[in-house]
Amino acid sequence: MGRMKVLLTTLDAVPGHRVVQVLGVVKGSTVRAKHLGKDLLAGFRTLVGGEIPEYTEMLQEAREQAEQRMVEAARQLGAHAVLGVRYATASVMAGAAEILAYGTAVRLEPSRERP
Repeated sequence: MGRMKVLLTTLDAVPGHRVVQVLGVVKGSTVRAKHLGKDLLAGFRTLVGGEIPEYTEMLQEAREQAEQRMVEAARQLGAHAVLGVRYATASVMAGAAEILAYGTAVRLEPSRERP
């Protein structure tokens, strides 16, 4: 049996559907620390300016992991979607940050068109 797909959206509603049950806030997070080797490369890049791809990649991976954890929390509740998805970050100590993904888990059904 396949895993249920959970729709993610930053919207407060899903066009063509109506919310039939609000299951509550779901969240997923991860804490990532800088890697010494990547930190050295990034330090050199700060001298010349521009994007620091080592950090861009690290943060993208962290967002994906936080999002996957949020989706799994929604899936455990039987949600069809997570509305109002947001991402936040906070420093937890020097060189480490938490990435948080959160939203409202809901059950949906197709809306009925009125004649």
